[in-house]
Amino acid sequence: MSDWPAPPIRGGTGLLDGTRRALVLLGTAALCACAAPSRVDVAAEAVAPADVPFDVSGRLSARHGENAVAASFRWSHAPGTDELLLSTPFGQALARLTGSAGGVVLELADGAVARAGDWETLTRDALGVPVPVHGLAWWVRAAPHPASAHVLERDAAGRAAVLRQDGWEVVYGYRNDGPRPVRLVLAYPGIEIRLALDAPGNESGATR
Repeated sequence: MSDWPAPPIRGGTGLLDGTRRALVLLGTAALCACAAPSRVDVAAEAVAPADVPFDVSGRLSARHGENAVAASFRWSHAPGTDELLLSTPFGQALARLTGSAGGVVLELADGAVARAGDWETLTRDALGVPVPVHGLAWWVRAAPHPASAHVLERDAAGRAAVLRQDGWEVVYGYRNDGPRPVRLVLAYPGIEIRLALDAPGNESGATR
């Protein structure tokens, strides 16, 4: 993403309020995720797959109290780093978020920048909704992250149906008999986040 300029840093509330207003104008997708669990796995530590790179795209809508946002996204993940590109449904760039162990940076299309020490803080300040990107990097693959205890309910086909970890509940939806989730509904007290994922192989949204 070297074509993004090195912009000046602007102060907090005006920049973040502007981002929030831009995202609120976007429509939200109606999603649902239903599954009948047949087995429950409980573990103090997750047995997680290797943290491998992936690219995924889709639509996101989120609500926290009176704050609500919606956007299309493209997410590139590699161990230790993440990049999220947010845009309107027509492809107009809204924001670029990048994060690593050193912190998270928000860059707006007009060149403004905001920074925070973690994803939850920056997404809460910028979008009005704290998004647990660190955990979501595992949950979007229908797997618990390896750093804390979890409870996982599986459906009759053995796929993840409901995952509970770090106080979040993640409900998965699948397309027919597909092995990969296409819908996620994340719930935390006072917060709801919905993701609709593009099918693997569509544009740049395929997982690697």
